[in-house]
Amino acid sequence: MVCRDVISWNTMINGYAIVGKIDEAKRLFDEMPERNLVSWNSMLAGFVKCGNVEDAFGLFSEMPCRDVVSWNSMLACYAQCGKPNEALALFDQMRAVGVKPTEATVVSLLSACAHLGALDKGLHLHTYINDNRIEVNSIVGTALVDMYAKCGKISLATQVFNAMESKDVLAWNTIIAGMAIHGHVKEAQRLFKEMKEAGVEPNDITFVAMLSACSHAGMVDEGQKLLDCMSSSYGIEPKVEHYGCVIDLLARAGLLEEAMELIGTMPMEPNPCALGALLGGCRIHGNFELATSSSQTYMQQQKKWDDARKVRNLMKVNGISKVPGVSVIELKGMVHRFVAGDWSHPESNKIYEKLNEIHTRLKSAIGHSADTGDVLLDMEEEDKEHALPVHSEKLAIAYGLLHLDSKEAIRIVKNLRVCRDCHHVTKLISKVYGREIIVRDRNRFHHFEDGECSCLDFW
Repeated sequence: MVCRDVISWNTMINGYAIVGKIDEAKRLFDEMPERNLVSWNSMLAGFVKCGNVEDAFGLFSEMPCRDVVSWNSMLACYAQCGKPNEALALFDQMRAVGVKPTEATVVSLLSACAHLGALDKGLHLHTYINDNRIEVNSIVGTALVDMYAKCGKISLATQVFNAMESKDVLAWNTIIAGMAIHGHVKEAQRLFKEMKEAGVEPNDITFVAMLSACSHAGMVDEGQKLLDCMSSSYGIEPKVEHYGCVIDLLARAGLLEEAMELIGTMPMEPNPCALGALLGGCRIHGNFELATSSSQTYMQQQKKWDDARKVRNLMKVNGISKVPGVSVIELKGMVHRFVAGDWSHPESNKIYEKLNEIHTRLKSAIGHSADTGDVLLDMEEEDKEHALPVHSEKLAIAYGLLHLDSKEAIRIVKNLRVCRDCHHVTKLISKVYGREIIVRDRNRFHHFEDGECSCLDFW
């Protein structure tokens, strides 16, 4: 081309960004003789598409001017890349400079609130949507349903869903998945039936949600029937995720031979989640012989204490670490983050004093002693018991007891599965302290009240 105007440059940058050639897009961006706002937004969108948070924020910070598209791109980047705190902080900056949020803005923010379990922020955002007359269409409505479900308010999620005028398959999948993580399998089944009656065809995601609901409720027959009818009745070939749900269901129910048989007959290689579900069932039901025979290498790493130490030492040397247990709790609009064994919180001394008080009260009232079965390292039992009280959810619960009114529920989100001891301790705390405690772990919600859990100890 003899003449390359800014539109030509922008078109090329956008084209490279769309196909994922971000280095080529950046090279052209750097070579541009002059740039306009579209140039900056195109380059920013490219970084967002690639999930490159650091470069996206670096470019965003350098922009000479920003419009709502710029802000929405950066918000979406944070929300999609697991940085919800940053997304919420950026929203505050966006409003401070007078940029009016759009539908895309609130969808990204609702996703961030859902990730964090930040109910207060989600409620304020819903109020903002209503006050500013942002249309609650299927996209915004579905984001609200997802937020409320993941923040532990399935009743509010249901209200929003019922009020939606238009419900696509994503909206139905979201409310069904919400019911599943709360253990409301009958409601999930009812909604699945209503979905079909409304003329909305279920897809593969629908069946992941339904199979997950069956798994959480231990409904073996229903889960197997769903898997069998996917291809015959709906023309949907089961994927590894669907097989994984049924393997998890069988393993939880103690049907370990059946779970291993299903792994052997799957038309694809099992993924780590499927194998992990089988091994988890073996652990729950004490069948380590079967676990070893089905995945000897995997179990050797899990069973042999010396190997576990060597692996962890090598991981430390190479800068690799096991995913830490992280729990978050929202208090007065602020999200507090706790890591297992963490002392970084400014109120750590008070938190650990509260933990000691909890331990003393539980031991005095009920005679609690720690369940050390989930601790991997080959410690003496006394050392194992000392390792358990500092799990991240216990720190978050202690913080909640320190600061929340006695009538307020303590709401916690954890990134890993709750261990047996923490689950048992939380039940006891709910009874001894007379508190409602709601924990969302990697698998589902646990509603603790008066010494009982909504999962009925099946998780």
